[in-house]
Amino acid sequence: MVNPEHVAATGNSQQYGEAPPVYSQGLEESSFSDAAIRRGFIRKVYLTLMSQLLVTVGIICAFLYWAVVMVLIMALSCCDNLRRQVPLNFIALGLFTIVEGLMLGSVAAYFDAEAVLWAVGATVLVSFAVSLFAMQSKWDFTAANGSLWVFAWTLFSFALLCAILRSQYLYIVYACLGTLLFSLYLVFDTQLVLGGKHRKYEVSPEEYVFAALNLYLDIVSLFLLLLQLIGLCR
Repeated sequence: MVNPEHVAATGNSQQYGEAPPVYSQGLEESSFSDAAIRRGFIRKVYLTLMSQLLVTVGIICAFLYWAVVMVLIMALSCCDNLRRQVPLNFIALGLFTIVEGLMLGSVAAYFDAEAVLWAVGATVLVSFAVSLFAMQSKWDFTAANGSLWVFAWTLFSFALLCAILRSQYLYIVYACLGTLLFSLYLVFDTQLVLGGKHRKYEVSPEEYVFAALNLYLDIVSLFLLLLQLIGLCR
């Protein structure tokens, strides 16, 4: 038998356990006693959680940029309704621009800052000169769509050869040919936008998102090739 007086005497000097922390003062005093407030609290918690998860998934997908870029390019190129329906077309184009910007940032991180700046300056100069030529020239590059397509596939085959042989000189030749190809494509796409009596083909005025996408891809490809060329020649 345990003496109750002994237990009472030693209870003040030694604690055998502690009660869990109190999170509320009671249902009648807590703001969560109202069911509507509780539902609003739960809704805010899960909306915040979903926002965090969506941002996390978006960042993960951004690092898988090639897959995301290809999906968005195919969607904007093949889906007429997506390209022409506001605001879905701007949302898709904005997502593509963000992912492409992340891709360019990750690629540029492998080069020196000076080489990147030289590539940016060269891209601006080439794009301005080529666009000005496309606006002033009466040569119809829109009729050369098939020739540019053949040139592009030939360059792709040459890229496979460069990947197998791994020669720096072949890489330089590939970068030069790629710069020439996308300069011609920039002329081609600029004349599609301009239209006029001297052009065989032109883009419909409703396809402004598609036209902007084509010009953007031409300039980005020029930047990547010029960056590679400058990096190889340094």
